[in-house]
Amino acid sequence: MDPVTYSIIIPAYNERARIGPTLQKALIYAASRGWNAEVIVVDDGSTDDTVEIVRRYALQHPALHLLQNPGNRGKGYSVRNGMLHAHGEVLLFSDADFSSPIEEAGKLFAAIAEGADIAIGSRWLQTDLQIRKQPLYRQLFGRMFNLALRLVLGLRYKDTQCGFKAFSRRAAQAIFPLQSIERWGFDPELLYLAKKFGFKVAEVPVVWVHRDGTRLNPLRDGLRSVVEVFRIRWNSWSGKYAAVQREPQSS
Repeated sequence: MDPVTYSIIIPAYNERARIGPTLQKALIYAASRGWNAEVIVVDDGSTDDTVEIVRRYALQHPALHLLQNPGNRGKGYSVRNGMLHAHGEVLLFSDADFSSPIEEAGKLFAAIAEGADIAIGSRWLQTDLQIRKQPLYRQLFGRMFNLALRLVLGLRYKDTQCGFKAFSRRAAQAIFPLQSIERWGFDPELLYLAKKFGFKVAEVPVVWVHRDGTRLNPLRDGLRSVVEVFRIRWNSWSGKYAAVQREPQSS
């Protein structure tokens, strides 16, 4: 069997309305590009028939795999679970609604081919690529959260929260075993660890469209995410990350 070049990880929780079309798009596009790719759906304890839909698709597509979390653990847990079970040389995670279309994956893969260890999709580097923007209140929260990340963690990216990120296998193997944030605040932890390890991160403008139906509660999850930012800083101060810190090896 040829080695897998690309792994596409899709966290899913009660996605019966969207997971079928999403899988169809991912599988058709990967085949059209001639990619040797696997698609991994990580089910986060869905109570609808998400799992059954994925299983039906998997019967027809050997490149599709299903992982199931032990109950509802959060998006961060799901992404980590998928990354740690993936076989690709480049590993991409994407939201189940494909707010950034799978066709944009080539931009992230190209950035890694050109020398980046991590490529993150950005909604704010080129705002004219936003087909449908978030509501104003979510934009305002996002800007405030971004400022907190700059002040507390020193992360200087325009957009840390876009659910469309790719990692070289080397970077993924270094970062994801240390990820401890399991819900919405996991993206800053990944980028903070990348910074500590000296990995090269490329921020890449991508097409993006706001989808209705998000489960993010701006007040509850927003406050939790801010708390998690300080938890990341505490983890660093207390030596949780430094104990295994190392410089990335040359390819």
